[in-house]
Amino acid sequence: MEKIVSIAEMMAIEHEADLKGLSYAQMMENAGCAVAEQIDIAYSQNTNRTVIALVGSGNNGGDALVAVAELANRGWHISAYLVRPRVDGDPLVQRVKQSRGRVLSAEDDSDYSNLQHLLETHQVLIDGVLGTGTRLPLQEEVASCLEFVCDYVSSHRKTLHIVAVDCPSGIDCDSGQAPGEVIPAELTITMAAIKRGLLAFPTADSVGALKVVSIGDLHDLNTWESVRCWLCDSEYVKQTIPLRPRDAHKGTFGTALVIAGSMNYTGAALLAGSAAYKVGAGLVQMAIPEVLHHCLAGQFPEAIWLLLPHSDGFISVEAANITVSNMPKATALLLGPGFGLQETTQEYIHRILTLRENPTKMPKMVVDADGLKLLSKVPDWYHLLPGPAVLTPHPGEMAILSGMSVDQIQADRISVAQKFAAFWGHVIVLKGAFTVIASPDGKAVIIPIATSALAKAGTGDVLAGIIVGLLAQGVLPFDAAVSGAWIHAMAGLKAESRLGTASVLASDLLPALAEAFKEVYMPEV
Repeated sequence: MEKIVSIAEMMAIEHEADLKGLSYAQMMENAGCAVAEQIDIAYSQNTNRTVIALVGSGNNGGDALVAVAELANRGWHISAYLVRPRVDGDPLVQRVKQSRGRVLSAEDDSDYSNLQHLLETHQVLIDGVLGTGTRLPLQEEVASCLEFVCDYVSSHRKTLHIVAVDCPSGIDCDSGQAPGEVIPAELTITMAAIKRGLLAFPTADSVGALKVVSIGDLHDLNTWESVRCWLCDSEYVKQTIPLRPRDAHKGTFGTALVIAGSMNYTGAALLAGSAAYKVGAGLVQMAIPEVLHHCLAGQFPEAIWLLLPHSDGFISVEAANITVSNMPKATALLLGPGFGLQETTQEYIHRILTLRENPTKMPKMVVDADGLKLLSKVPDWYHLLPGPAVLTPHPGEMAILSGMSVDQIQADRISVAQKFAAFWGHVIVLKGAFTVIASPDGKAVIIPIATSALAKAGTGDVLAGIIVGLLAQGVLPFDAAVSGAWIHAMAGLKAESRLGTASVLASDLLPALAEAFKEVYMPEV
């Protein structure tokens, strides 16, 4: 999996690399050559092999100059436009000139007429103006130039391919904040590791395809090894999905106990239980308010049922003893989808967590939706849960649990998830675009998918069901959370491709889960 870094982490990595013999100059050379290689691969067959680099005064500008010089060696016609002055006699500028490239400067182009001509006569634009150290707001002369290019690009998007070096110029690589002058890239080639801000909005809308390239061997660096955040990929998920022996029986794949539903949210239970089966759980037991049984049983013939006492359709505190007595039969437990916020259900949650003398002997647990809101009202709730449990809050629920505002959470999703996973001692799945999964030991994994096809009621119930289904099969909590979130997101994309973004319903994810699961399913043994 590709690593994800903050600005401070990347600066520390580069500093240690320089101290240990991989110089800044060599890293720049490696980066620039890698950019050239990726451009040559992506565009040689589709363009007339003309490239212009927008160059700033810093390291990203250096990367861009190396890239165009290397592209000249590969037969490209090259130009460079210095948005900010480089040092006198800059050898990288001289290298471009020696490669028969034109070098023009914004200092001599007050009306941008030279830049206009370059844009009209080149098919690939390398954006190397600003890098990871950018602080907003942008200086006026840089903002003006970027804005001019943006205006041109908006009307010539089909004829000019934009490639960003490390990041689109002007973004905050930690927060993802972006001014209006950011040039939207078709391809962003980032160095060594993905910068956090590339996976946050609004920047994510300007990144395009994302490619990570090497700046040299970093694996012996302490600063590199200490990075604990990665981008999820299919290979990771393949390694966590359990094998399915040919001589297996339903007990081989565990029992998921799904405690869910209320009179107002009947579908939550059905969605969660169905998802648990779809990802391979051997048996799903549905613990629901008794009043829901008549409407759910016919829709879910594979389930077995545990009918709970209720108060006006909501699980009541009297259901606790029944639930606890059935827990030993389960290998994993899901608590919360569709509960509602009645006081009697809150008391029920408190009771089932305290009836057992040793909570660590409870099944591995997922807590979702209203279960999280009710849990937040239980004193010392995080000590009562069997650890590590998997908590699946959206930002609003995370705000209730943490006491932070939604804006504070969204401004730094990775750090917030890591902080509270460590403090509470549980795995956190912070849902939303680019879902963050954080472990109590400091690890974090980001799901590389953002789609509004999943912005519908009930999709979170499906995710919770997927995770408990994997837990039931013996997948470890963090791995179940990561793999479950990845499968869920991929199912969203598959449903979206078939139905369109706006038309995807949570129930549409269930058949799409089978498609997504096939891609990571290991053969029988």
